[in-house]
Amino acid sequence: MATKSTKRLVGYARVSTGEQELQLQLDALRKAGCAKGDTFNDKISGSKSIRPGLDACLKHLKPGDTLVVWRLDRLGRSVRHLIDVVEDLRQRGVGFKSLCDGAIDTTTASGELIFHIFTALAQFERRLIQERTKAGLTAARARGRLGGRPPMEVNDPRIQTAKTLHADKRMPIADICQTLKISRPTLYRWLTVK
Repeated sequence: MATKSTKRLVGYARVSTGEQELQLQLDALRKAGCAKGDTFNDKISGSKSIRPGLDACLKHLKPGDTLVVWRLDRLGRSVRHLIDVVEDLRQRGVGFKSLCDGAIDTTTASGELIFHIFTALAQFERRLIQERTKAGLTAARARGRLGGRPPMEVNDPRIQTAKTLHADKRMPIADICQTLKISRPTLYRWLTVK
């Protein structure tokens, strides 16, 4: 006998600092139908990539569930991050709803349309940034400016030290890199400077 899957509303709330209060968001999530055991929260800046409450919330979600947030800015670090999270949810069969941003409810046709418009705008913004960057680099090259760091001279003390330590063969590559506070690719690049 197949078991019927239950559709849950799973809530996520976040405040940026310890002085801010979560209760407003938690009350709104409860009123929307999120059970206490299905509500997760963080007291951390939205710019932080590690948010334990959000990570636990995302792991908790099952196909058929809907993630509910008070406002869009409580979930995403940026528009791009928000779109990536909601797209991941969609692929997992999980809906998304923002309580204060009325039209954002991917469980409805109109809400899904609005979110697709957001996705298109984010893609447009990313393309504009790429085009401006490319145009800026082209203009700089036309004026004779090259990007990147200036080449290092063979008599630079850091290069000399790297070459000496490498030629000695007593110190492993990892230890040379740690001592000089450089990456392995940088070490190998320095070893080829002539």
